[in-house]
Amino acid sequence: MLKRNFLLAATLTTMALTGNVFAQDKEFPTKPLRIFVPFTAGSGSDTSARFFGDRLAKQFGQTALVENKPGASGIISVQALLALPADGHAILLASNSPISVNPISIKNLPYNPMTDLTPLAGLSRNMNVWVVNGNSKFNSLKDVVEYSKKNPSKPLSLANYSAGYRLAGEWFTSMTNVKFNHISYKGGAQIFTDLMGDQLDIGIADLGGAAALIKAGKLKALAVSGEKRHPEFPNIPNFIDSGFPEYVNYSWTSFYVKAGTPEAIKKKLIDALVKIRDSKEGSDFNLASGADSMPFFGDSMQKFQQDELERFTRIAKAAGIQAE
Repeated sequence: MLKRNFLLAATLTTMALTGNVFAQDKEFPTKPLRIFVPFTAGSGSDTSARFFGDRLAKQFGQTALVENKPGASGIISVQALLALPADGHAILLASNSPISVNPISIKNLPYNPMTDLTPLAGLSRNMNVWVVNGNSKFNSLKDVVEYSKKNPSKPLSLANYSAGYRLAGEWFTSMTNVKFNHISYKGGAQIFTDLMGDQLDIGIADLGGAAALIKAGKLKALAVSGEKRHPEFPNIPNFIDSGFPEYVNYSWTSFYVKAGTPEAIKKKLIDALVKIRDSKEGSDFNLASGADSMPFFGDSMQKFQQDELERFTRIAKAAGIQAE
């Protein structure tokens, strides 16, 4: 009798839990979605958040509100998400900086991206480009390496506008033993201006931001950092073509929820986002901004960002870069 009552109680408990999961799945979302973006309105990430948000709203029959909370390398937006319940109604759009770079570059970071946040689906990824003045004597990465090794006392200036790009430059140094004079800027526009004015030797930037100047001949691209050449720039080699088979680097964006969000709700969001991202409309949207679709979601996205963090940690340690 005791055994039978125990089994009955266990069965009822299981049914109750299962029913609760199904209820969460069926009812979600019960209110407007809030999408936090750590960048200003009008930025590429903001445009992406609005594109995906509009289509999530149509799928779920709820409003999706984009809230721009820039500043502090994404920390403000992350904290806004973490201050809310883990119920899936608050979503964070984050790039590689808050997820895989901040833990290395910022001391006493007030969140752990691997345990406090749960990835839903990667949205897009942009290959980086190394650019020089359109009239520069450098025509390839090989030229840069050869010059640097012949002139070790005259390191070339290499401009960046994020900790991630600085680490990308240090990664190249670890492969070639070529030292650069790293100069940090607040944005790509000033880097391009100084390159065209012969105030800099080389700049690392997002390909989409530099595309127009490359097409106009004002900047010259030495290499792009994607797995393959960019379809709009088939004459620009990637690092693999240039003799650096391990060098593949992207700036990427992904959607996140607070850790502890119920599995049924996460699955519903992931399925919806992957459907949008992998549609022709989603692919065309990413291509129009110079990006391609990020091919990860859920566990595969978690593994990817963990690999990114480990790679950047090794690079920072080798370069002697300390969190500040």
